Amino acid sequence: MDFLMPFLVSPFLGTPTYFWLIFIGLVIALLVFDLGILHKEDKEISAKESFVLYGGYVFIAFLFGLWVWYTRGMQSGLEFFTGYVIEQSLAMDNIFVIATIFTYFAVPRKYQHRVLFWGIIGAIVMRAIMIGLGAALVSQYQWILYLFGAFLVFSGVKMFSSSDENNDLENNAVLKFVKKHFRVTNEFKSHDFTVKQPDPKTGKMVTWLTPLAVALILVEFVDLIFAVDSVPAIFAVTQDTFIVYTSNIFAILGLRSLFFALAAAMHRFSYLKYSLAIILVLVGIKIFLVPLGIKVPTAISLTLTLGILAAGILFSLWKTRDEKTA
Repeated sequence: MDFLMPFLVSPFLGTPTYFWLIFIGLVIALLVFDLGILHKEDKEISAKESFVLYGGYVFIAFLFGLWVWYTRGMQSGLEFFTGYVIEQSLAMDNIFVIATIFTYFAVPRKYQHRVLFWGIIGAIVMRAIMIGLGAALVSQYQWILYLFGAFLVFSGVKMFSSSDENNDLENNAVLKFVKKHFRVTNEFKSHDFTVKQPDPKTGKMVTWLTPLAVALILVEFVDLIFAVDSVPAIFAVTQDTFIVYTSNIFAILGLRSLFFALAAAMHRFSYLKYSLAIILVLVGIKIFLVPLGIKVPTAISLTLTLGILAAGILFSLWKTRDEKTA
């Protein structure tokens, strides 16, 4: 066992390797428990079950944050919780777009969890690549942070001033590319993403994508687009790669489990985008205050983010109080 100690305590991306192993082991255990036990069979997930799952993921993330706080200090703990809340906030719009994708393809509710689960696997990989690339750029070129800040301010202003638009998936470039370059069935084949069917021209048995697979491709693409905002936002809070990545992944895990409770009532959160826009602008401004000798404490950033998000949710619920849930 002695030969393992140097490996476990050796730094990987600035953090001892055993921290990464504990995190990876926990995420794998959660995913195995989710798909292998809770959702081994295809079934519809009720709003009540969705809230319970979300509560469980939030509790685990909270415990992980406390562990980070205890082992690495208060600053790291606060940075984890701030990154977690920011990612949860910005990912709310992601959930609503995913609901639109499921509606467009008429994905049966009992198969939706399967798409979300494999979507999480893709998000874990894509976020690792993006965050790793971002960390490398920031470590070599500190001015990249100011580019991140400008982009966040621009995104926030654009989100605040944009009107609500219907997502025209029929003209989506990714969807057109998939339909042009792959064989796609018109119907679902159980929960399968691919099926073997005869080619209409040759009669040979070939692989076809099902609508479930196309929905998964679009979900992954949507996550990639939203990561362009959320990853720079967390780098504005901390450049600690471990904190950035773990807070990102725990937020994604939790929010995807809340999908089934939010999807039916997404029209009740129509004013939430203004809160998200304000959060983006404030995070972007925070970066530009540093050269002026003004460093906003992480505790204040966390409190402001929570307050703005809560205000957006409560105002949305109040304004839409007379609307029925779908």
